[in-house]
Amino acid sequence: MIVGLYGSGGCGRSLMPLAREQFGADKCFWIDDHPASETINGTPILTFSQFLMQDDPDKRACITVANSKVRAKLVEKCAAEGIAFVTLQAANTVVMDDVEVGEGAALSPFVTLTSNIRIGRHFHANLYSYVEHNCVIGDYVTFAPGVRCNGYIHIGDHAYIGSGAIIRNGRPDAPLTIGDGAVIGMGAVVTRSVPAGEIWIGNPAAPIARD
Repeated sequence: MIVGLYGSGGCGRSLMPLAREQFGADKCFWIDDHPASETINGTPILTFSQFLMQDDPDKRACITVANSKVRAKLVEKCAAEGIAFVTLQAANTVVMDDVEVGEGAALSPFVTLTSNIRIGRHFHANLYSYVEHNCVIGDYVTFAPGVRCNGYIHIGDHAYIGSGAIIRNGRPDAPLTIGDGAVIGMGAVVTRSVPAGEIWIGNPAAPIARD
């Protein structure tokens, strides 16, 4: 098996050490459609075509691009070529009871997932983020570093939660919801549900007015 991390920018560079530890340095490659060099931090860079030409028949990938829309397009590109997806998980990630995480996730160091959690495909959880009990998270969701996602929260597909944001817990009968494609700004304190597609900032978080 060989593993390609698709995307050699800042997000990928923080995740490649996890891949090397998890799968072995000799099994890991960058995938970059426009490489500026032959290696980054000692790991070879291949174009997508070059990755497909490697002799190993078991080729797998993790999409290490922060932009969720781009991530989704690259997932489709890989899937069309029969490439399966791996989850990157730091050795000190804490996963407790009854947690399900979809394929292709990237779980950085010091991430905690507690109990009774359902997370969709290609989730990114950056350093020191946590997801508390009874949360449901959609596909292609991104947590920047230090996100605090408390209990009984539902987050829609392609939502982005900024660094240090705090999402107040909901209730079993009324989860707090973050809609599809919503963006929560850095350091925001979310105390009520956020509609799909809106950008919320501040403490308490409120929507940005749009012209």
